[in-house]
Amino acid sequence: MNAIYALAAFIAAIMIWNAVFKRNIGEAMAVGFLVTAAFAGSDALAVGWKSLVDGLKSEITFAALAFVFVSELLSRTGLVGRMVDILSSLLGRYRGGSAYAATVASGLFGAVAHNGAAIVATIGSITIPWMKRSKASGETAALVLSGNAGVGATFPFSGAFFVLLAAPTVLPVLSASDIVAAMFVTGVWMVLMRVVIAAAIVRKRGVGAMATEDIRPFRTSFRAGWPSLVVLGSIALPIIVASSALVANQTGLDADDVIPMLIWLPIVMLIAGLIVERKSLPRGRSQWWSLLGTVSPKLGLVGMTMISAFAASNVLNTLGLGKQLAPYMTGLTGVPQVIAAIVVGLIIVIVAGPLNTTSTVAAVGPVAFVALTTAGIPAPVAFAAILVWASSEGCSPPGAAPLYVAAGIAKINPVRIFMPVVLYYLIPTLVVGILLATGILWIPT
Repeated sequence: MNAIYALAAFIAAIMIWNAVFKRNIGEAMAVGFLVTAAFAGSDALAVGWKSLVDGLKSEITFAALAFVFVSELLSRTGLVGRMVDILSSLLGRYRGGSAYAATVASGLFGAVAHNGAAIVATIGSITIPWMKRSKASGETAALVLSGNAGVGATFPFSGAFFVLLAAPTVLPVLSASDIVAAMFVTGVWMVLMRVVIAAAIVRKRGVGAMATEDIRPFRTSFRAGWPSLVVLGSIALPIIVASSALVANQTGLDADDVIPMLIWLPIVMLIAGLIVERKSLPRGRSQWWSLLGTVSPKLGLVGMTMISAFAASNVLNTLGLGKQLAPYMTGLTGVPQVIAAIVVGLIIVIVAGPLNTTSTVAAVGPVAFVALTTAGIPAPVAFAAILVWASSEGCSPPGAAPLYVAAGIAKINPVRIFMPVVLYYLIPTLVVGILLATGILWIPT
C-alpha cells in the first residue's frame, strides 16, 4: 500500500501546488517528486537521488527540451505566418474560409508548438482579426480559437505526451516507437473534428468570406511558404527509418535501440528548419542571445517538469506501484470498454477544468492508463484517449487559459463564450476520446 499512498500524495501535491497556490507545473512536479520520495522512509535520500539521476539521463527529458527550442526557433522565423498565408489563399474566398484557415493552421502549428496558449496567441493574432472582417462576431472568432487550443497536445512530443510516457504505469509498457504513429493519427482525427465543428459554427453563427485584401494569390503565398511544409514533413524521416524492418533484420536489434527516435526527431527537424528557414534566422550574437533569453525560461520550466516527472515515476516503480495496483484493477476486467471509457473520460475532463493538459496528465494519467488497459483497451489506444481527454484545456472554463487569451485578442467578455465552447468543443472532445478508446475511430497499434 505504500506505493499507492505515495501516488495519492503525488497527485494531491501537484493539484494543491498548481491549482490552489497557483504555482507553475514545474514547481508542482518538483514538490510532488519530493513528497513521493519521502515514502521510501529511511531510504528516501538514496532512492530519490538515483531516481533523479535517471531522470536527468533520460532521452525523454532531452527530447522535451529539444522540441521546445525547435518550436520557439521556427515560430520566430515566421513559419506560422507563411503557413496561414497558404491556407488563406486556398480557403479565404469561400464562406467561412477564415474559420477553416484558423482551424487547420492551429493543427499545423500545434504539431510543432503544442502549447494551447501559444497556439491561440500566434494563430489568433492573425486569424481573429480576419474572422471579424469576414462578418464574424468577436465571440465567434474567440470561440473558434479557444476550441482549437488543445489540438497541439494530441500530436506527439507535447509536454503531456512526455509526462504520460514517463508515468510509472506506462513506462514499462510503451516506448516512443510504439506510440508516435498512433498519436499522429490521433492528432489528425482531432483536426478533422474541429473542421466539422468549424463548418457547424459557420452555418449557425455566420462567417463570410475573407476580405479580398487579406488574400494573397496562391502562387505568391506558396512560393514564399512551401519551405515551412518541408520542415513539418521532415519529422517523417526518423519515423520511417526507425520503423523499418530492414534495421531489425540486419542487426537483430529493435529499431528504436539502433535509432533512438526521441533523439533523432528534434535533431532532424532542427536541421531541416535551419536549412529552409536560413534567411529568417536570427542574425548576429545579439539576436541569438535575445532568442536564448526568450526560450530559457521555457526550457527551465519544461526541464523541471520532465525531470521531476521521470524521477517520481522511478520512485513509484521502486516502491512497487504496479504490483500494488494490480489487485484493485482486476475488478475492471470484463467491464464493457465503453463504460470504462466514459467513466475515465469524465474524470479526466473534470480534472482538466482547473488544470492545464500537462498537469492533468501528471495527476491522473498513470491511474487512468491502468484503468483503461485493465478493461481490455490496447495500451497505445489508452494512451491516445487520455491525451485527447486531457487536451480540453482551451474549452473547459473557467480555468481555460487559452480562452482568455482568445477573448483578449477579440476584445470580448470571456464569460460570453463559456457555454458555447463547452457545447461546440468540450463535449465533442469527450466523445472522440470515447470513440478512440472503443475502437470506433481507428489508430495504429
